[in-house]
Amino acid sequence: MKDFRNRQQQRPKKNTLVIGRQAVIAAMEGGKQLERIYLQATVHGDVIDTIRLLAEKSLVPINKVPVEKLNSFNVSNHEGCVAVISKIQYQNLQDVISFTVEKGETPLFVMLDSITDIRNIGAIARSAFCFGVHAIIIPDKGVGALNEDAILTSAGALEKLAICRVNSLMKAVDELHLNGIRVFASEMTADKKVFDIDLKEPCAIVLGGEEQGIYPALMKICDEQFQIPMTGDFESLNVSVANGIILYEVMKQRIRG
Repeated sequence: MKDFRNRQQQRPKKNTLVIGRQAVIAAMEGGKQLERIYLQATVHGDVIDTIRLLAEKSLVPINKVPVEKLNSFNVSNHEGCVAVISKIQYQNLQDVISFTVEKGETPLFVMLDSITDIRNIGAIARSAFCFGVHAIIIPDKGVGALNEDAILTSAGALEKLAICRVNSLMKAVDELHLNGIRVFASEMTADKKVFDIDLKEPCAIVLGGEEQGIYPALMKICDEQFQIPMTGDFESLNVSVANGIILYEVMKQRIRG
């Protein structure tokens, strides 16, 4: 297995970039899926407002950056705007739920809140694919970019899994609930243990970032919280390791029936 610990994030290849304001607008209006847009922090005007509105509608994150960041892409005439074409084909959450139910399968989702380390995201996706997760749900902001490094870390799992990008995890929980899917939050201070939760039913597992954890308001609307019991006196497990343990418990319960 390759070692990613000292790997630096690669600059996107030029053929994955959309360069210039009108080109970015045309890409979004044409339905092209973008991973994110880099806007020079000092630019403004009607065209920039149009880019922002289209990005919000298309759930494309915008990063305000200094001009040096844009120049680092080694492209000319960027006009303070460069977008990266997504290697991931994002799916509609309701469509994935409906497709899963129509196949006669029990829905299983993983929701990521404030997880920014792409190595963790890649490792989570790899375990998710191995344990039969139907989709990973991510917010359009506050999550690591699903770029080539993330895909490589996932051993290609991110390209095989359904990824649902939503503008609100809170609304996503509501949508899951409307479809009869319970939502469980992994929280190290919870009273219940992971094996005390009925994971045979349709469910989604919420994982929080190692620094911030799960957003309190999101935690509040989850159906139940659980912890992974540990014997060692240590703060917490790495989130991707925790994800693997949780999903193994899901698979074990569902196999045993």
